[in-house]
This record gives sequence, C-alpha cells and structure tokens, in this order.
Amino acid sequence: MNSANKRGMAGAGTAMFLVGTLTAVSATISDYPVFGGQAARYAVAALILLAVARFAGGRHRRPALRDWLLLAALAGTGLVAFNVCIVAATRDTSPATIGTVIAAVPIVLALAGPLLEGRRPSPALVLSACVVAAGAALATGFGGGSVRGLLLSLGALAGEVCFSLLAVPLLPRLGPLRVSAYSSALAAPMLLAVGLAADGTSVLRTPTAAELAGFGYLSVIVTTVAFLLWYGSIGRLGADRAGLFAGLIPISAVITTVALGLGRPGPADLTGAALVTAGVVVGLRARRDRPGPRERAAPEPVTCEPIPA
Repeated sequence: MNSANKRGMAGAGTAMFLVGTLTAVSATISDYPVFGGQAARYAVAALILLAVARFAGGRHRRPALRDWLLLAALAGTGLVAFNVCIVAATRDTSPATIGTVIAAVPIVLALAGPLLEGRRPSPALVLSACVVAAGAALATGFGGGSVRGLLLSLGALAGEVCFSLLAVPLLPRLGPLRVSAYSSALAAPMLLAVGLAADGTSVLRTPTAAELAGFGYLSVIVTTVAFLLWYGSIGRLGADRAGLFAGLIPISAVITTVALGLGRPGPADLTGAALVTAGVVVGLRARRDRPGPRERAAPEPVTCEPIPA
C-alpha cells in the first residue's frame, strides 16, 4: 500500500469521524433557526477556505462554465437539498429511520463511483459496502415512520451521494481546496433563501455564547477541515473506496455521545461498529479495475493532514 492510499484512508476516516460529531454538537444550536444557522455555517467556512486559497498562492485553473454548473449542482443537492430533506424528514419519521437510509451511502458509491470513472464496480467492494451499511444501520437503529418521511430520507441519501459524485470531475481541475470553498460559498445564499421562505425575518438572530461556539465548531471542523480531508481522499482512493468510511459517521456519533457523558453504547452499537470495521478492512483490500484516462489533478498549494479530534 503506497503513501497516497494511506493518506487517503486516514483522511477519509478522520473526515467521517468529524462529521459524526455533528450530532452531539448540534444540541448546542437546536434552538437557532435551522436554515439561517446552516447558511451562516457555510458562509464562515467559505470565507476561511477562500482566504486560505488566496494567501496560499500557487497556480490554479479558473472554473469554466461547466465547472460552475457542477459546483452549483453540488451545492444545491449535496448541501442545500440534503439539509432541507433532513429537516423535513424529522417531522414525519424517526432519526433512526433517516440514519438507516443514509447508511446506504457506501453501497451507492461502490456502484456509481466506478461507473462514473469508466470502471466496473468491484463485487468484493460492493459486498463490503453492504456490510458497512448494515453495521451503520444497526448502530443507528432501524426506527419507523411514514412513507413521506421515507421518501424525504431517500432525498437526503441522494444529496449525500451527490456531494461526493459531483465532485469527482471537479477535483482534477480545481483541487479539494477550491471545490470545498466554491461549493460552500454557493450553498450559503441558497440556504438563506430557503430560510427566508421558511422563517421569514427571523431566519437570523444574534447567537448565544454556546450557539456561537457550536457554529464555530461546525464551520471550522465539520465543514472546513472535514470537506478538505474528504475531497482529498476521494482523489486518492476513488469515491467507491472512500465511501466505505461513511459508515463511521454513526460510530463517531456514539463515541462522541459517550465522551460527553450523554449515554453508553449498547450491544447494537458495538455490533454495528464491528461490522463497519470488518467491511472497511475487507473492502480496502478488494481488487480495483484500472480506470480510463483521466485528467491530471491540479496542483494543490495547501494540504490538510488529519489531526486527532
């Protein structure tokens, strides 16, 4: 295993672990208007990422019209529609059902990722993704709810998949830093518009100290750092292999809950963690067909190596 694969694995694992901490941290901002808060989160992340890109220097390509269209689609589906579907789904179904549906992300990426790159899906990798998804669903809990809630959960799943797959053709041209920056910048006004439609003038208000700390964590860690790590890992591993690590999200949520003294893991949590671990280990050893010719990745002036969180 070469160093690029090792960095990709470490980056993907860390990114998904950080995303998993969102559940516990979100409790600090539960009283803040949802869409206004998300708009602020992505706006702050975009400012940080654009500042880093500005001061890092180095050569980079300007986004073409096709790139902007893909970036808008990525922001609209992977960030905006995902959040809208999650919020709407919670009114009709349980969080466990939503988590179970989204746990299918590794399976979809294992199938669609290779096809997007001109490869055949690896049967061993697809099977491993199924094991990871089963473990993630077990750790989340299966729950129940209405048909409308299930459909909205499927919409959230589609948004989560688009967040990765729409980045695949962009990463070689723009690099992880600018894909993260531009998509966040585009998502902020979209979410603000949704918030204005849903909450009117109360879409934004002055946050409390606890809310400010929560938004700071979400903007810097869960968005800025996790996005960079995730997109960097997709470039190194491919969407199919990187997707296996999405199964770590509910495991990270359980670990964070325990670390904060908010609960203890049960048998389902431990069994789910074991299945996710086994699926990731086996999946990363699966043979991979060679892709067709691809455009070389744009030089990335800044690297973001995983730091234990």
